[in-house]
Amino acid sequence: MFIATAVAEIVGCYLPWLWLKQGKPGWLLLPAAVSLALFAWLLTLHPSAAGRTYAAYGGAYIAVALIWLWQVDGVTPTRWDLLGAGIAIIVLQPPLHR
Repeated sequence: MFIATAVAEIVGCYLPWLWLKQGKPGWLLLPAAVSLALFAWLLTLHPSAAGRTYAAYGGAYIAVALIWLWQVDGVTPTRWDLLGAGIAIIVLQPPLHR
C-alpha cells in the first residue's frame, strides 16, 4: 500500500510540474488534484498510528521516487541514491508490533 500511496503523491506533483516547467496543457491539473486526493485517502488506510505510517511511508517514497527518476525522467540513479534508499527502507520500516 505504501507504493500505491507514493505513486499517487508523485503523479499528483509531477503533473503540475509538467504544466509549470514544460508548458503542458492546464487540464493536467485536474488529474493531479484527483491523484493528490487519492494520496491523502490512501494515507488514512494504513493501520498504524499516523506518525509511524509517515515514517514508514518515507522509506517507500524514496524508493518509488528513484524508480520514477529512472523510468520516467530517464536518469540512472547513482549507487549513493540506491544506498540511501536502502538505508531509509531499513530504518523507516514499520515495527512488527504496535
